Amino acid sequence: MSINDRGENATWLSQEAYDRLKAELDQHIANRPVIAAEINARREEGDLKENGGYHAAREEQGKQEGRIRYLEQLLRDAKVGEAPRSDAVAAGTVVTIRFDEDEDDTETFLLGSREIASTTELTVYSPESALGKAILGAQAGDTVTYSAPSGAEVKVTVVSFEAFAG
Repeated sequence: MSINDRGENATWLSQEAYDRLKAELDQHIANRPVIAAEINARREEGDLKENGGYHAAREEQGKQEGRIRYLEQLLRDAKVGEAPRSDAVAAGTVVTIRFDEDEDDTETFLLGSREIASTTELTVYSPESALGKAILGAQAGDTVTYSAPSGAEVKVTVVSFEAFAG
């Protein structure tokens, strides 16, 4: 997500979530020598073409490095604290929508980073998702349409929204 000077569309993290993610990043970085040693040990076992342990260790290293890059970027760009109040749906808001095909079908969710999903019982949708993009900037009473992954056009009305309290 891009971040501007006012923090709109920023990834907002509570101090607790930031600290948890920072600890995970530090753990992955500290684990780099362990993975490197594992790769070296497996390399010495012989023919690399048929060395499953070597390939598994290399795959694990790739996953770990990808997670490190993701966490570094997230933590570098994240804003820590409470998301600013907004008069429209923004990242960091709890949104209730109504599906226009069924007036009784509503859903309440958090529009924000998937990293915060472990800190809340709410369903979390990314602002980058089809639904997230459609409702960003909407106000209560606005009706928007988005394309579901199935290709179906879905019409929803924003019933209400409020800043996520954590």
